[in-house]
Amino acid sequence: MAPSEEVKHIRQILLAPLACPNQCARMTTTKIYVIAIASLTAAFGCFAQTNATNTKGSSAPYNEGPVWTLTMIKTKTGLADEYLKQITETVKPVYDEEKKQKIILDYKIMNGEASSPQDFNILILVEYPNWAAFDNLRDKMDPIVEKVMGAEDQRRATAIKRLDIREILGTKTMREITLK
Repeated sequence: MAPSEEVKHIRQILLAPLACPNQCARMTTTKIYVIAIASLTAAFGCFAQTNATNTKGSSAPYNEGPVWTLTMIKTKTGLADEYLKQITETVKPVYDEEKKQKIILDYKIMNGEASSPQDFNILILVEYPNWAAFDNLRDKMDPIVEKVMGAEDQRRATAIKRLDIREILGTKTMREITLK
């Protein structure tokens, strides 16, 4: 077959459905309408479902709230008040300034009895607005810490002094939730 005849043959194969009798044409038109309606119905269904999801929100049984860091501290027997005096002079002014600058939302310090010799008796909680608050947090906090607690050498001496009266058992970061 010559190239022009081959092209003509391919064209005939491709155009054959358009050249069929009236019944074939009606079936083709009906198929096109059915496909178009089905496509529009599916598209509308997806659109409606997306909007319903957006307005409904998460399917979790809770709403997400602020993020808290919890520091669990065990003071040596009889030295809890001494530790609390130390952090009143150093940590409290840092938290107050961070709160003033809206770096943190709030902080709480809890004091209680340890449930065992390995348990903490002081819990420090610091509330942040969200996880994004931790981005570049040190850049925001370092100037405040230096202003309130002094140069690095002075801060190190204070930290070493605290080793004699307390042990940090651990730190956790958790999101506050409100049940729906």
